[in-house]
Amino acid sequence: MGVTPINSLEEFKTIINGDKPVIIDFWATWCGPCRIISPIFEKFSDTTDKVGFYKVDVDAQQEISQEVGVRAMPTFTVFQNGNKVDELVGAVPGKLEELVKKFSA
Repeated sequence: MGVTPINSLEEFKTIINGDKPVIIDFWATWCGPCRIISPIFEKFSDTTDKVGFYKVDVDAQQEISQEVGVRAMPTFTVFQNGNKVDELVGAVPGKLEELVKKFSA
């Protein structure tokens, strides 16, 4: 499975409007905690196919970050049917695992 980068606002809108829940990792290259949690997020992406796993570089995709209202990195946002249904701010592996389990159940 793996984590797919989102490279445009149009692509973002298409992805979040699906039936399947998607978890998006909003990260930045300069963010230390982002680099620590990224491989953990990758590992979770291999555990289920009921959730889509994506990432957005906030510096490269400022339009998407503004649309979602991301204020801190990393932020993991869950979308389903075009709506934001959950969010986790910070690099907390246990909480991220709970989020993944909640939406892959």
